[in-house]
Amino acid sequence: MTRVVTLTLNPALDMTVRVDGLRLGEVNGGQSLQTDAGGKGVNVASFLADWGRDEPGGLDVTATGLLGADNAAPFEALLRGKGITDAFVRVPGATRVGVKLSDHAAQETTDINLPGLSAAPEALAEVRARLRELATGGGVFVLAGSLPPGVPADLYAELVAELRAAGTYVALDTSGAALTSVLGAGVLPQLVKPNIHELEAALGRSLTGEAEVLAAARELLSRGAEVVAVSQGEQGALIVTAAGTVRALPPRVQVVSTVGAGDAMVAGLVASHLAGLSLPDAARRATSFSVGNITRLGAHLPPRAELDGYAAQVQVSAV
Repeated sequence: MTRVVTLTLNPALDMTVRVDGLRLGEVNGGQSLQTDAGGKGVNVASFLADWGRDEPGGLDVTATGLLGADNAAPFEALLRGKGITDAFVRVPGATRVGVKLSDHAAQETTDINLPGLSAAPEALAEVRARLRELATGGGVFVLAGSLPPGVPADLYAELVAELRAAGTYVALDTSGAALTSVLGAGVLPQLVKPNIHELEAALGRSLTGEAEVLAAARELLSRGAEVVAVSQGEQGALIVTAAGTVRALPPRVQVVSTVGAGDAMVAGLVASHLAGLSLPDAARRATSFSVGNITRLGAHLPPRAELDGYAAQVQVSAV
């Protein structure tokens, strides 16, 4: 059974309020409220657990990171319900809350992300020890999300180097100073998935056209990355590898929430890597994960037949 380990150092309880016709600065009537255990790595684990139920041989999915002990129950319930191994390090206090205002009428979501718990050095040391132990079995490691207060910006860069030296496949999805640090390091992850704005910020320059985006992605390939997936919202994604580049355009669907769409794409790319798919087929699978996710609330995939239907509608073209 193939092992996937996700790392979430700054998880969040996502509180999604449906507010159709949202008007800022005014009193709004909400239609529904849903709370989900989230954070980028938690979401990736959830998507892969959904997918792994129907995979020949299955997937062994483990989630680790830092988790506030005061409100760990929703996370524990999600992991238990999906058969994900819980390797989180509990820390004092409550995991942060992220508020999502979902306007179904406008098909828009407004995110309000609160800061996370400060990470004590001993808690980080315990997480790193768990990662080293898990890495002895090989597999795929997904480092995802922001770093909580108190964590040095170069932590992901250090972990990427350690995990690659241990022989694992490393995927990274982060932003800000953490992404800048990784992209400036000597060892890059095999898979990097920034959106266009995150890539521009990390590189410190505007990427005003497709040629500049491709040049930036190919620069990362020359330094050790194997797949650079640059997501561009409704314009789809550019997936760049040494073997070629494709553009994947998603079909139009009724958007319920865009929360987790990028995490779903990461999960789809990981699933594609594990299956050894060709670049065009990987683009279809990753995009179908993202499309399937935005049709529902929470980090959940629709049934495989529905995903296959979305994949068949993804427009993939060579660049």
